[in-house]
Amino acid sequence: MAKTAIQVDDMVITYNKGKSNEFNALQHISAEIFPREYIILFGPSGCGKSTLLYTMLGGIVPESGHMYVKGEDIYAYTPAEMNEYQQATIGIVYQQFNLISSISVLDNVALPMIFLNKSVAERNARGSDLLRRFGIPQRLEDKLPTNMSGGQQQRVAVARALVNDPEILLADEPVGNLDSISAEHVMDSFKEINEKDRKTVILVTHDAKYLPYAHRVFYMRDGVLRRVAVNAEKEQVKRVKPGETIVTEIEKLTRLYPYDEPLTLKVKSVVNFVTQTIGFRQLERLELAILEILKGTMDEGMFLDLLRRPSMQNGIGMSMEESVQVARRTFGLMKYSHDIERFRVEAHSDDMFLHQQKFIDRLLEYLREEIGLQSTPQQLQILRIAVADRVGGIINADDFHQRMAMPVAMGGADYAEHNAYLLARYMEKLIAQGAYTIQQNELVGSHT
Repeated sequence: MAKTAIQVDDMVITYNKGKSNEFNALQHISAEIFPREYIILFGPSGCGKSTLLYTMLGGIVPESGHMYVKGEDIYAYTPAEMNEYQQATIGIVYQQFNLISSISVLDNVALPMIFLNKSVAERNARGSDLLRRFGIPQRLEDKLPTNMSGGQQQRVAVARALVNDPEILLADEPVGNLDSISAEHVMDSFKEINEKDRKTVILVTHDAKYLPYAHRVFYMRDGVLRRVAVNAEKEQVKRVKPGETIVTEIEKLTRLYPYDEPLTLKVKSVVNFVTQTIGFRQLERLELAILEILKGTMDEGMFLDLLRRPSMQNGIGMSMEESVQVARRTFGLMKYSHDIERFRVEAHSDDMFLHQQKFIDRLLEYLREEIGLQSTPQQLQILRIAVADRVGGIINADDFHQRMAMPVAMGGADYAEHNAYLLARYMEKLIAQGAYTIQQNELVGSHT
């Protein structure tokens, strides 16, 4: 077995111990990290991931337990040894950049080399090389950091963390304050540092889309290391036995539901099996297709082709009959959700009443076709009023459902419970699409 880069041994950290606001930040954490691994500490806010990272830096003295780096207990170091460790062995990138605003970009990067007694020439040469590597042009070297974008400042911070050539690089939510494009550039930098420079990278994040970067993911919750997941799609640094790692549906579900426990993911897998005819991979493809429909970049013919295409050809693999039904229902939902949007936009217009009546009649016809609903004239009248009240926001979803199921004598439509449920369900799907576009106006735009 290879020697560990970092070994956490039964680590316990308690904040405000003995006080009314005592908080167990880390509870008996034990873990091993090997040289050249890319590890992600993942979990919700307050789970202990940043606390664990800063114990690796030597910044939080544990209540009990040990932190071994390259076989040495760093909390047994003298102050001078700790300084040397933090200057030469380990580097860190913070979420807030932590650049010094009163000195130049180059001086920010070169500053840590002062404490290693390097000459000005050495410092500037090393700093310039790193700035070029991470895409900072020479013309910005003499500028103050405040004259740069957030993405540029974070790349300067990465260069500073590497200037003393540490073996281990820590990163605490390094892209938390960046736009998506800048975040991708920074994350690609960490990938390069791990793969090309062969450095150990330990990164904290709560964003599941970054998990594929890692060799292993440490899932944390409530100060406990719940599990360690191996990314079987990457060649592992830590030696594993043949067949020890396998990409299962549970690993894939972890990316969709990153905060759920393995038992919960197993439940989702079983529920999908007994209620759906397609698996999670096809569902992901279907979701991407629906997104394109909402953006207006996929029409009904393209969608139908995707639904019919075999799964092995990156399709959904439905039968012709199923495909036609799903396409019809999907585009019907989109059409009538746009009607709901218009209904809400025109709620206070002069010809509101006429438009509302036309919309309600179209919607009732759609619901009758979709559900196969048979109604008496009295039920249709009650349904017409209830639909108008629900779309107008006068009643909520539960009120609508109850009104559909209640007896006529109590003001209800007296539909069978199953039909009342289907009516309420379809209404909420339509309203979710139509009302959302009014509030956000970001995918399908305004249809006035």
